[in-house]
Amino acid sequence: MKSKRLYITVFFLICTVFVFAYVKGKLTTEETWFDANRANVKNVAFDKGLPSFSDLVKTVKPSIVNISTTTVIKGPDLHERFFGPSNPFRDFFGDEPFGRFFGDMPRREFKQRSLGSGFVIDREGFILTNNHVIEKAQSIKVKLSDGKEFDATVVGKDAKTDIALIKINAKHNLSAVVFGDSDKLEVGDWVVAIGNPFGLEHTVTAGIVSAKGRVIGAGPYDDFIQTDASINPGNSGGPLFNLKGDVVGINTAIVSSGQGIGFAIPINIAKNLLSQLKSKGKVVRGWIGVIIQKVTPEIAKNFGLQESDGALVSDVMEQSPAEKAGIKTGDVIISYNGKTIKEMDTLPRLVGSTEIGKKVKLGIIRDGKKIEVEVVIEELKEEALQASKKPEIEKDFGLVVQNITSEIAKHLNIKDRRGVIVTDVQPGSAAQDADIRSGDIINEINRRPVRNINDFRDTMKKANIKEGIVIHIKRENIAFYTVLRE
Repeated sequence: MKSKRLYITVFFLICTVFVFAYVKGKLTTEETWFDANRANVKNVAFDKGLPSFSDLVKTVKPSIVNISTTTVIKGPDLHERFFGPSNPFRDFFGDEPFGRFFGDMPRREFKQRSLGSGFVIDREGFILTNNHVIEKAQSIKVKLSDGKEFDATVVGKDAKTDIALIKINAKHNLSAVVFGDSDKLEVGDWVVAIGNPFGLEHTVTAGIVSAKGRVIGAGPYDDFIQTDASINPGNSGGPLFNLKGDVVGINTAIVSSGQGIGFAIPINIAKNLLSQLKSKGKVVRGWIGVIIQKVTPEIAKNFGLQESDGALVSDVMEQSPAEKAGIKTGDVIISYNGKTIKEMDTLPRLVGSTEIGKKVKLGIIRDGKKIEVEVVIEELKEEALQASKKPEIEKDFGLVVQNITSEIAKHLNIKDRRGVIVTDVQPGSAAQDADIRSGDIINEINRRPVRNINDFRDTMKKANIKEGIVIHIKRENIAFYTVLRE
């Protein structure tokens, strides 16, 4: 009996040893697998680790400045408020006796203060910032990283790109930034923004380049870098750095309705304008005298184009360089001095940055054939700019319209040129909700005929989108009504 119990005990001991050995071997195998997998993940994703920006910030911080401005504004005109033509009680009270009393009262002046950022570009004290930071300012104060303050003067400014050059007399060598090459930036690259958001001096934020070449409607030469590095009021004019510590942009704009979206002017644009800002105080731009529009897929198809690239010439101004060079409406400009024109907005930027008097070659597609013409660049005058503005987006409705030129009518086989043609529709707009598309022809709004763009704008101004705007559309071989609503 005892021997039997002994055998059973030995058997269980042997089984326990085998089970323990198996479990230990299994765990060791799994641990080895996990360790190997963890090593692989580390090699793939975390070999270098996330970057630290501390050395970069220490190096560039002395070059970054805070800018505060003071603007004197006048208070409301009490006489105009109480007795102006818009006041319904004006006829009842007349101008006496209160009119004389209010008319003699001086308008009170108020001081308006605002904050911005900037960065030193050379040891002499030249500083780059945004034009809107210093525009109309009566006084400009610049505060360095060591706390010293100086009065600044405006050397030059350019509202169209929102760039300004100011100068301080620091009486000692200043630490200057190093310019980078914004053309080499890639989407996904790390960038660092440093500025004065909400008056919080030398705030550092980091993110990546979200997109390049953004057109946000800020001006005729939009070409913004989009970044998710936090940019807030007060950051305007501050530098955007790459990981080398080189300035690649000037922080400029934020989206009030969104978070994590900011925009910066590419530093290459500023570099091209610096010499003119220093010597002339303003920027003189080139001009060829064409009105252009986007080449939509519908237009590309009807014009016999393989791609919807380039800039479609919808009008040529009289006595302009373009007219002298033989450029015609309906031409599609696809290259400028050897540079490909993929997007319409690229052409104005290239023309504007070209030296006055220079002869350049334009690659054009006309009636399906590629040709090349030479045009001599002339100076852009303000009156020429007003006359050559591209069609404006009807912001309340989200569509761009254009007169139907003879060339457009020919290519689209339009027999009746009365009306306007839709050249672009903004995503998510009232126009898109109403199923209006590029290439549609609008010839009637709220039962009133629309013969041209002037009729269109006049009628739309009187229309009420809250009540619904009835629009008659012609699309290829069909015609129908649609309603624009909020």
